[in-house]
Amino acid sequence: MSLSPSPPRATAREWTGLAVVALPCLVYSMDLTVLNLALPVLSRELQPSGGQLLWILDIYGFFVAGFLITMGTLGDRIGRRRLLLIGAAFFAGASALAALADTAALLIAARALLGLAGATIAPSTMALIRNMFHDAGQRQFAIGIWIAAFSLGSAIGPLVGGVLLEYFHWGSVFWINVPVMALTLALGPRLLPEYRDPQAGRLDLASVALSLAAVLLTIYGLKQMAEHGPAAGSLATTLLGLAVGALFVRRQGRIDYPLLDVRLFAHAPFCAALAAYALTCLAMFGVYIFITQYLQLVLGLTPLHAGLATLPWALSFVAGSLLAPTLAARWPRARVLVVGLVAAALGFGLLAAGQGLWTLLPATVVMALGMAPVFTIGNEIIITTAPPERAGAASALSETASEFSGALGIALLGSAGMVVYRHGLASAWPTGLGADAVLAAGASLGGAVHLAQVLPSAQGAALLQAAQGGFTDALQAIALVGALLVGAAAWLVARMLRGVDLAAAPH
Repeated sequence: MSLSPSPPRATAREWTGLAVVALPCLVYSMDLTVLNLALPVLSRELQPSGGQLLWILDIYGFFVAGFLITMGTLGDRIGRRRLLLIGAAFFAGASALAALADTAALLIAARALLGLAGATIAPSTMALIRNMFHDAGQRQFAIGIWIAAFSLGSAIGPLVGGVLLEYFHWGSVFWINVPVMALTLALGPRLLPEYRDPQAGRLDLASVALSLAAVLLTIYGLKQMAEHGPAAGSLATTLLGLAVGALFVRRQGRIDYPLLDVRLFAHAPFCAALAAYALTCLAMFGVYIFITQYLQLVLGLTPLHAGLATLPWALSFVAGSLLAPTLAARWPRARVLVVGLVAAALGFGLLAAGQGLWTLLPATVVMALGMAPVFTIGNEIIITTAPPERAGAASALSETASEFSGALGIALLGSAGMVVYRHGLASAWPTGLGADAVLAAGASLGGAVHLAQVLPSAQGAALLQAAQGGFTDALQAIALVGALLVGAAAWLVARMLRGVDLAAAPH
């Protein structure tokens, strides 16, 4: 009986190429958060309206999410390396345009172009990793580094922005993208392999339009609900987006070469990994928006100290992403996923049970260590379950699920948390404050803190205590919901992968 040959192991060329792949991923994710500390100076210099200021922040993520599926499939058609290099050149140009913007409208347009270029990075880099690393253990470790680059970029975005704004013009937060993308353009053709689907058909423009409309409408509606509460307009926008999404999925089952191969959903490992990834992102994003406010407005940390307080979370995520492949080499991947999810649920539970910085820090570390295998091994299962010629599309679907779940977490858990906050605020409302104060304090914790600063000292102190107490209750309640969601993901993975041999997935 003949044994099938072992897959070739990666050489120094592939590992150096991985560094070339990881750098644009770090910059791509850093751009999601790097502007957070620049809002005051942007408001002063460009004088945007309130709506324009929100679009400056949001349009990048909207366009990334909207074009992920299209770009993943486009890379399968024209070549993944080619798409990455085109995206890197486009990203560098859009970064220069953003750095030189002298009006709010021009900055919004530049951020939209950055999002369009950024959508090429995640699916093309993940798909390239599949082509570069054929050994399963090495591929898992490479994906761990890929995930770590994303995590580190999101974590250091505010810190990098703060340091640059301390010494340079706000445009510097965009100029730093240019040399990274230039390095990618210089080294990519030498170190990265090219791969395309030789049987690819024509890009279906109707599917492109439907996918873009579905993602943008749904995420926009969810974000509006998160910021302003449920309203007829935001609910209608979300439902319209979901309806367009249903038309998109229906069309994919009827055309010869779809953007989204619905046959992937017939594979239990693919569905289990995607569901675990989506539920984890939903819980993580929903809780994270409360953590950042809690650090500054309840515990009283400065923005810099609050950023430093999130570093253990980010570094634990990096460590967990790099450790996950070692665990998967010793134990079945399904077991590693389930144990990681259970650990993450315990971290959420610890956050729900206590309060204060010295509870929050270990809780977020446990959460991050537990979630990291879901991101690393889960993504590896997603791209290896798909046929090699559809790896880009599968990776794009994974990232789109992350964006959708993040937006849903912010909208649903954010709204639920604000209900808890307002209830706590009302139960301890200081006497003598009128309806205007109720409206301002109930809108956000920031509004309550600002109002407390201008009130007479006794009333201000009472209002601040009530608001901070209500917000702490909200954080704990949402952390408990997060624990239940991640626990449900653990049960779902255990049930769906019972008796399934993940080692038999195509490599």
